Amino acid sequence: MINISQFINEQITGRKESLFLADLVKHKDDLVREIHGKNVLVIGGAGTIGSSFIKSLLRYEPEQLIVVDISENGLTELTRDLRSTQGLAVPAKYKTYPVNFGDQVFQRIMSELGPFDIIANFAAHKHVRSEKDHHSVSSLLENNVIKAEKLLKSLLSNPPAHFFCVSTDKAANPVNIMGASKKIMEEVIMAYSKLLPITTARFANVAFSNGSLPDGFVQRVMKQQPLSAPMDVKRYFVSPEESGQICLLACILGKSGEIFFPKLEEHQMMTFSDIAIKFLQSMNMEPLICKSEEEAKEAALNLKKDSASYPVYFFNSDTSGEKAFEEFYTQQEETDLHSYQSLGVIRNSSDKSIEEIANMTGRLQSLIDDPHTTKDQIVRVLSQMIPTFEHIETGKSLDQKM
Repeated sequence: MINISQFINEQITGRKESLFLADLVKHKDDLVREIHGKNVLVIGGAGTIGSSFIKSLLRYEPEQLIVVDISENGLTELTRDLRSTQGLAVPAKYKTYPVNFGDQVFQRIMSELGPFDIIANFAAHKHVRSEKDHHSVSSLLENNVIKAEKLLKSLLSNPPAHFFCVSTDKAANPVNIMGASKKIMEEVIMAYSKLLPITTARFANVAFSNGSLPDGFVQRVMKQQPLSAPMDVKRYFVSPEESGQICLLACILGKSGEIFFPKLEEHQMMTFSDIAIKFLQSMNMEPLICKSEEEAKEAALNLKKDSASYPVYFFNSDTSGEKAFEEFYTQQEETDLHSYQSLGVIRNSSDKSIEEIANMTGRLQSLIDDPHTTKDQIVRVLSQMIPTFEHIETGKSLDQKM
């Protein structure tokens, strides 16, 4: 199998060094001052972005690191990875807990091991694939909005010096419920930013992150299954390392209420089908274009050892909530493109009060609690809350495709 990190740098991002290296070097003293010897809590730390954030953070030597995540296996791999990485100093006070940040035991962890100087929350539904029906959408809203606000409320009595909650580029002019949930989460953040030092970041797709389509390419080849990808969906990409760095910079350097995003240009976008082709070529194979999923599966079943070609099925996207392009900010948002070399900053993106936010989240909670709520009803309510939300509904979910 190929070296994925090298492949990302050479074939996807095209960068030999991190996009954020210059800003990391410039602000090194600030990062050391704010992180060295501090007590840190990372929620959702076993995922790709959370674990990359932790790796970036540990280079500045915090005194205590507590990581919670619902994936026990993910936490186990995180620990093995951290302790196997040259140059990382894992704190003596390092503990992981496989718990949900909405559970009571999480509050006990906060109480007994805190107060924390830095808290970063990466626990979120992040896939458009999560949008299927009212059950999946309710779970998504519960995690991305309701629990996130409850966490902020719990911090008001003893706020950290830095709080970070990850967002997504899909929050800009959202067309899917996942993006809409993150936009509402940003509205929550803006309201609470008057009471807590809190920042967030929108960023590009993380290449080969857990559960992503490119990560699926690796799994498909290992299982001798065909690759499948849309031809018409363009995305920006950052490496896993860069994803952790942008979150660290936003968390530590950002002023309360700011939304960070990477400075990337349109020519740097790629389609998933192009990545699939490059991935196969890196293993000295060319794509064998198939006209259907069945044809691709049949070709994979009959694939001969050391074949020079590999079956793929490329198609035009026809699933709900799939945006053909990406954007990091809207024309209505105030942006600063000068303070950082590699980062833009959005300011004053919302002016809702805590009371308005409470009404929004209360309305969402009522929808979630009502067993008769439909997905269409949820979409209508979200559209009322977010004027820029234009849901793309095709009646087909990503779970209906390979």
